[in-house]
This record gives sequence, structure tokens and C-alpha cells, in this order.
Amino acid sequence: MTRDEIMKIIEEENIHFFRLQFVDIFGFMKNVAIPRSQIEKALDGKIMFDGSSIEGFVRINESDMYLKPDYETFVVLPWRNKEGIAAARIICDIYKSDETPFEGCPRVNLKRVLAEAKELGYTMNVGTEAEFFLFERDEDGLPTTITQDVAGYFTTDPDDKASDCRREIIETLEKMGYEIEASHHEVAEGQHEINFKYADAITAADNTITFKWVVKSIASNYGLHATFMPKPIFGINGSGMHTNQSLFNLDGTNAFFDESNDIQLSDVAFKYIAGILKNARSFVAVTNPLVNSYKRLVPGYEAPVYAAWSASNRSALVRIPAARGMSTRTEVRCPDPSTNPYLAFAMMLNAGLDGVKNNLKAPFSVDEDIFEMTAAQMAEKGITVLPGSLMEALEEFKANPLSKETLGEHIFQKYIEGKEKEWDDYRCSVTEWELDNYLSIY
Repeated sequence: MTRDEIMKIIEEENIHFFRLQFVDIFGFMKNVAIPRSQIEKALDGKIMFDGSSIEGFVRINESDMYLKPDYETFVVLPWRNKEGIAAARIICDIYKSDETPFEGCPRVNLKRVLAEAKELGYTMNVGTEAEFFLFERDEDGLPTTITQDVAGYFTTDPDDKASDCRREIIETLEKMGYEIEASHHEVAEGQHEINFKYADAITAADNTITFKWVVKSIASNYGLHATFMPKPIFGINGSGMHTNQSLFNLDGTNAFFDESNDIQLSDVAFKYIAGILKNARSFVAVTNPLVNSYKRLVPGYEAPVYAAWSASNRSALVRIPAARGMSTRTEVRCPDPSTNPYLAFAMMLNAGLDGVKNNLKAPFSVDEDIFEMTAAQMAEKGITVLPGSLMEALEEFKANPLSKETLGEHIFQKYIEGKEKEWDDYRCSVTEWELDNYLSIY
């Protein structure tokens, strides 16, 4: 996609409104909307905004920042066409007023980490599976936790009453260039999943952020609230974002594939798995970033809490899907869809590369159900347990030098500040559980 090609589309599609999108440290999509008269200026990267107004960016005396567009992310928004007047968006990197990349931009940071991986001879491909719930809204338009259906895993019409909404989400994504591989109702009532094709890490992060935006937008048109909150309802499955990832050699071959052994995994793949397992307790502060994330990461609801790997076992943190050849990959099962994908991919990539660079040895695979093991059996196999709370995860995150190395000083410090405040707000709040259990008897 070139500047001239974008301008041609803008003329042909009668685009009058243009969104310059970026993502903050905590994974929230932001945008600056401009009229048609400013589009050429935007494409030249000359639009500025106040970075001090974005949490975790810069101080007031450093506020002027540029939005530098990535032409490859330009897309017309199918649901924003009104009476022949269309809108489009483009994703931007954040640059400082001196025209250098801003180290606090998650997208810029992921590019840096990928460039370091390339120096080692690797690129990264990623495919995410972000689950979500569709809930009804109340008479004031506020979200509830009431679902439209009582359907379950792979249920069909008429029990899956949100299938029309899901179908329009898919149609919208396809118009935006997504290759949709599958969609289905998930395990819990009101829970859904749409799978799209993997891509290079930057494109995959862009696609994941855009996917969440599209899902929320189309659901709103149906009077529904789509949420990627990890655990909105007690007692049923939460929403995960299983993250399929692989390293490719610079010649385009899959660095994880080796047909010479029983399960056809290369030495690089085994070392990558070892790095993921070694660093999992520290990177979950990023891949599972909310207080609520740790209500999902408990035994019994299919969420992996044990640092082990297997070619088949879904109770393990790392699973190796059956496909081989160019599709050989690892599936890291702990992330949830509230994560910032730019930071999550950077953390998992460097965790895996830690194993590759330091020739770490992967433990034996664990093919039995870990949920049924005793603590002694897990200890014997060297299986560790993921943190049980956001604060425990943050302590692990701070203690591992890989965290700051991966995110850089700026994001590392701002992320800790924001998440420790979130934990402190939670710690000091009085919950319904406390009132239900204590108020009447003490």
C-alpha cells in the first residue's frame, strides 16, 4: 500500500473522516479523528497530539507528539458508511517532537524487540484466539451479565441466539481483509470465539486490537455489550487468548520444524519452550494484566496454571498443536484478551529467545492431566504454578531482568506504576463478597 494508492481509495470510496489510531501502554485503542481536508497531512506524519493526556506516556512539558502512519494498516470501515460518506482508519507509531521513535509506544517497542530477534536470524509469526462474551444491556444501556443464550460448546441455531451478530462480525472482518478460519460458540453461555489467520507479530498485534474494536462495535449495533474481561461470571469458564507462535528463519523456513524426531520439533523449538516455561511466572503480569485475570487462572476451568508443556495435554501451559511443516508452532494458553498484544508478544518472544540464546533444556512433556496431580507429583516433574494474584505476578515481573530488557525503562516503570495502583485500589475496596459473608454476622 502506497500513499498514492491510499489517496485513490479515499477518492473512490468518498472517505470524509479518517481515524489515526494508536495503542497506549495498557492496551487501549486511542484515535485522533480528522476531516478529509487533513488527510494528506496525516499521511505525511504531520499530525500532532498531546501525549501528556495519555496515561503512561509523557509529562506535560514533553507533550507534543507525532502520529506516524503505517500505510499497510489503512482500511475502510464497513460499518461507518452513512449515505455514501465513508470513514477509514490507519494505525500509527508514536514519535517525539524531535521526530525520533517514542520508546513508550508499545508498537515501537515491539518493533525494537523483533529487530533484535532478526539479528539472531529469526522472525516471529503469531495467531491469537481471543474469546469474548456477549451480554445484554439494561434499560439505561449499561452492560449486564445476562446472556442471550443457554448454549454451549459448538452449539448451533436456534440455541445460539447471537449467531447473527457473530456472522456480521465475521462479514465485517472479511471486508477489512481478515482471513477467517473458524467461528463457534464457546463453552460458557454467551461466550464466543472467532479465529483468523496468523501473521507476522506486528500485523498480528494490529489485527488483535482491531478485532476487539470491531467485535465491540458490531455488538453495540445489536444492542449487546461485548466484553473481553477474563472472568466476568463466577463458576463458569473465563475468556482466554491462546497465542500460537513460531519462529521462522530468515529464508522463510519454520525454525520449529524438524522431521527427524518423533514429534518433529527442532532443537530451537525445545529451547524456546524451555524459555517460555522458565519465564512464565514473570511474563504473566503482562499477558494476564488485570486483578480479574487471576480469577480465571484457577484450576478446574480449562485455564492453564501449571508451567509444563505437552503435545496434547490442554491442562499444560504450552501445547504443541498437531499440524507440522510450515504450521509447526507452540500454543501458549495462559494469556487473556485484556492484554496489550504488543507488549505480550514482546514478552513471550524474549522469554522464548532466552531459552534459545542460553541453550536451555526443555523438561519432559507432561501428558497426564495436571489437574489430577498432587503437589508432590508436580514437584517431582518440576512443574511450577503461575502466580495467584496480580500483585504476586508483579513481584515476579519486577524481579526478572528480562522484563525491563524487553519493555525498556519507560514502559517498564509506567506499567508497574499503573498496575500497582490498580492492585491497591482493589485491595482497599469493599466487595459484595465481604458484605455477603461478614455484614450480618460480625
